[in-house]
Amino acid sequence: MSAAVPQPSPTRDAAPVRTRDAERTRAEILDIATEEFARLGYSGARVDEIAARTRTTKRMIYYYFGGKERLFTAVLERAYARIREAERELDVDPSDPVSAIRRLAELTFDHHEAHPEFIRLVSIENIHEAEHMAASEALTRLNSPAIGVISRILAAGRARGVFTADVDAVDVHAMISAFCFFRVANRHTFGALFDRDLTAEDRRDHYRTMLGDMVIAYLTGAGAEPLPR
Repeated sequence: MSAAVPQPSPTRDAAPVRTRDAERTRAEILDIATEEFARLGYSGARVDEIAARTRTTKRMIYYYFGGKERLFTAVLERAYARIREAERELDVDPSDPVSAIRRLAELTFDHHEAHPEFIRLVSIENIHEAEHMAASEALTRLNSPAIGVISRILAAGRARGVFTADVDAVDVHAMISAFCFFRVANRHTFGALFDRDLTAEDRRDHYRTMLGDMVIAYLTGAGAEPLPR
């Protein structure tokens, strides 16, 4: 008599499958929602359309996210999480703070260029006066490590007498982000006014280097002259 073949336990084996399915469905909803919110804005995007473009229903979207407002917040959280993850993985060499701050600036430059939807989402959230971000504890936690990376680089630069500017990490973050954001967000209006495409491939290296040079020149005081008294 042949031995009985063991059967998989429904409770034990089905749970991981359900978990994977839920994660896959949630990720698919976020992918489509990102496209819709970036294309149409918060007010213009429709949960019905997001559901129609995914393999799920409006009811399931509300089950996973609790409504349009929380769905948009989740889209923002994931968008910020991706760039913050890249920043955390940056190998900061305390012995060479100048190279470290340039690498961070270039990382931001590359990410903003590769993710124009991130630029649009941030622009949309500014129109809404950051009301969704203000209600998200996750976004506060996400952005703190980014400032920590810059703080460590600045501290190393000051300890070696390389960085002389009286500036904090948030100021440096704003300086880097402003250039990278403007280059993508304003490419069309800037091009119409000055007939220059800020994202043209043949000028990419120029602007990437320019960003690093600007930040380093500011932090090191290179070329700075004292203000007249």
